[in-house]
Amino acid sequence: MICFPNAKINIGLNITGKRTDGYHNLETVFYPVSLKDILEFVETKNNKTTITVSGTDLKIPDNDNICIKTYNLLKKDYKLPALNIYLHKNIPHGAGLGGGSSDAAFFLKSLNEYFSLNIEENKLIDYAVQLGADCSFFIKNKAVFAEGTGNLFKDINLSLSGYFIAIVKPDFSISTKEAFQDIIPKTPEISLKSLIQQPLENWKNTIVNDFETGIFKKYNFLYKIKQKLYDNGAIYASMSGSGSALYGIFKDKPGLKKQFSNMFYREKQLD
Repeated sequence: MICFPNAKINIGLNITGKRTDGYHNLETVFYPVSLKDILEFVETKNNKTTITVSGTDLKIPDNDNICIKTYNLLKKDYKLPALNIYLHKNIPHGAGLGGGSSDAAFFLKSLNEYFSLNIEENKLIDYAVQLGADCSFFIKNKAVFAEGTGNLFKDINLSLSGYFIAIVKPDFSISTKEAFQDIIPKTPEISLKSLIQQPLENWKNTIVNDFETGIFKKYNFLYKIKQKLYDNGAIYASMSGSGSALYGIFKDKPGLKKQFSNMFYREKQLD
């Protein structure tokens, strides 16, 4: 069976408080993007489940791959045969685009369908939460307002259909630990849930990603990427999550590949 796990972007990200468990509360909007990995699995007569990864080098042992973790999690409760898993990575790793979480969620849904496990959606979400804070977003895979650690969702009325997105990622990643170093949690005066309903043209002056302040001080060229997106007509531009990818939303096809020729660059029309 083959499926195509897609990326997501964060539109706005406010760190609202420090939790007693060491994590942070936040508010953000997750929006799906049609930049996709390719994930396939076939049954094997061997006793061991294996994974073969192509495309982006994840630089991790196979046992640490989230697809293997997903398989092992589901196998505790259901009788599954050994599989050969093939994953082609188009979504860059460590970018804040949710590539690993999406792979896990789509794998869960595909295993459920292929083996007729009849797992209800809420149960799939429970499994996904065990694999990653934003993993459960990809079960429903539609725009949501997220709170908590990024795992509590509320439906929102948001469509960017017809707009274009340009995604740029330099050849390095930002760890979660590094991203949080300069964060001072605070409750925003106006919730992102309200700001996101404003016209897209207003977002530039109202919707922020709290990680940008500290990260742009340390990596000024990331700030310059954001400015270049605006200089070339982006209506809104931002970091996505705490990763090193930036994106711009455009009314028309941006055509900026040559300007970012030394970096990962993709442009897509939004659904």
